Parts: sequence; structure tokens; C-alpha cells
Amino acid sequence: MFTLKNATAASALVLGAIFATESFAADVTWNVSLWGKKRAFTEHVEKLAEEVAAKTDGKFEIKLHYGGALSKSRENLDGISFGAFEMAQFCASYHADKNPSLTVLELPFLGVADLETEVAVSKALYEHPAVQKDLGRWNAKLLMPSPMPQYNFAGKGDVPTKISDFDGMRVRALGGLGKMMEAVGAVPTSVTASETYQAIDSGTVQAAGFAPHAHMSFKTIEVANWWTKNLNPGTVHCPVVVNTDAYAALPDDFRAALDASVDPALEHYLANYNKLYDKWWPALEEKGITQVEFSDAELETFASKAGPIWEAWVKEQTANGLPAQELLDMVREKING
Repeated sequence: MFTLKNATAASALVLGAIFATESFAADVTWNVSLWGKKRAFTEHVEKLAEEVAAKTDGKFEIKLHYGGALSKSRENLDGISFGAFEMAQFCASYHADKNPSLTVLELPFLGVADLETEVAVSKALYEHPAVQKDLGRWNAKLLMPSPMPQYNFAGKGDVPTKISDFDGMRVRALGGLGKMMEAVGAVPTSVTASETYQAIDSGTVQAAGFAPHAHMSFKTIEVANWWTKNLNPGTVHCPVVVNTDAYAALPDDFRAALDASVDPALEHYLANYNKLYDKWWPALEEKGITQVEFSDAELETFASKAGPIWEAWVKEQTANGLPAQELLDMVREKING
């Protein structure tokens, strides 16, 4: 028999469930568009979400969507521009024409010694009015970089022992790295990270330029038999951006929490990335991958190709209305300390 006592207990349960739901529900939820899977490259976004949740008692939730669930990697900036999601990661070289100011950090042989320097240089560049205006065209605010070490190539087939061996080689190389390889006769090919394993395995490309974490995450070392240990021609710049309207709409305390979470997120990223090398070197040994070390003379010949690429970049971007020489000078000054 359903009594008043039963009804009261039932009502209490319902109300308790409602209050419990409300207490755990976020007041603001942001979606982040990422590709691939969780890896060293995304650890700062993971940490950012944790920090923001902790600082706001769970009222500001940042939800990470991997595998291109929200957008293809090359379309993340477009998605940000019309508010399809509030945050995204992308690489400048995926669409250099849309973010030309950022491509200064993709020029070859800039001399970035470590990831900490790359973070400092990136932050300085993000503060430049021309860069903010450039990204503002896409309703994007630069939040933080995804610092990566110098790229090197993992390849399948004949092992290169001198720079001239790259002549005619089809390589997955983007941005300034692609131009650098083109300068020594290679044929740069634009292949997405997710497609690279198949491209090498099938022979569409013979080698791919990545940072170590990506060679592991996208399994290029599963099909490669050589890796260029000391070529170090440059890297790709991949920032995390937020939609400016969404950022402006945040309550002041949520916005402060987001801003205050950037540095802890980057510190976590750097610490985590350094641990990756504990897996990287044993993986190369285990798979019997030849680690190619070029001579100093070969590397000097290779590096000499960078100057004309810098000059061409300055000329092109100046014609596009950017203070290109100023940006390059600022970056080099920051790198050289």
C-alpha cells in the first residue's frame, strides 16, 4: 500500500536526485576539437581542463573531443571562426594562408634549443598586435602553444647517409620544413598525421618529418627502418585557440580561472614530454631502426639553405601586409636571449 510516508520518502529521493544533478552540473561547458588520440601533444589541454574544473568547483567544464569527432584537423580554425566549438588545436602549416603570422615559427633552423624556449618565444609572438589581428580574422584568440622539439625524419627504404640522398625523395614535410627539404631536392607532400602510417607503408611517401611523440602516436616507426637523429631542420607550430566571443562571454571568475590555468598546463606538458624520451630511445632500439647521424659538414651544407627561405618568407609576408621582418627579428632576438 502506497502511504503518505512512502510518498514523502519518494519525493525526498526525487528532490535529492535533482539537487545532486544540479550540484554536479557545469554552469558553462566548452567543447575542444582535437585529432588523433590523447598523447604528449595534448597533455596541456588535458591539464588545462583539470585545472579549470578545480578552480571553479566543476562549474566550468572543458570537454575534449578526440579523433576529429567535431572537425577535421585542417578545419579546426574554420570551426572556431563560426563558433562550432569553443576551443581547438591546429597547426599553422595546415593552412599557412589563414595564419601567415604564425608561420614565422615554422621557418627552418631558427635555433630553438629546447621546449622552454619555444614556449617563451610563442608567448611573445602571441602578444604582437599584428599576430592578434591576423588570428582575429577567424574570431580566434591564441591561448597557448603546443611546443614541439625539432622534427626528424623516419623513413622506409634505402638509408640516407648524406644530404644529397634526399634528392627526389617524397617526404611528408609541412611549412618551412617542407621548403627546407625542397631546397635539397626532396619532394614535400602534404599528408595529414593520421594518414602518414599508410602513406609510408604503401610507398606514397618514403619518409615523414615528425617530433618523437608523433612518430610513436601515428606509428611511423612501425613501418620505418631509419631515423635522422641529428638533422633538426625545424618544427611545426601548433597553438591552442579559443573562440573570442565565447571567451568574452565567460563570467569574470571563469575567465580568470582559464587564464590562470595556462601556465600550470604548460608546465605539466613540458614535464610529461621529457618523460617521453624514456620510451623513445628503447623503441628505436627494439625495432632495429638505424639512427642516422650526419657529419658536421653535411649539416652545415643543409643549414646554408635556410637563409634564402627566411628572405623569401619576409618578402612574401611583407607583400601580404605583415611586418614580417619585425616579427622575424623579434623571434630571433627572443631565441638568442
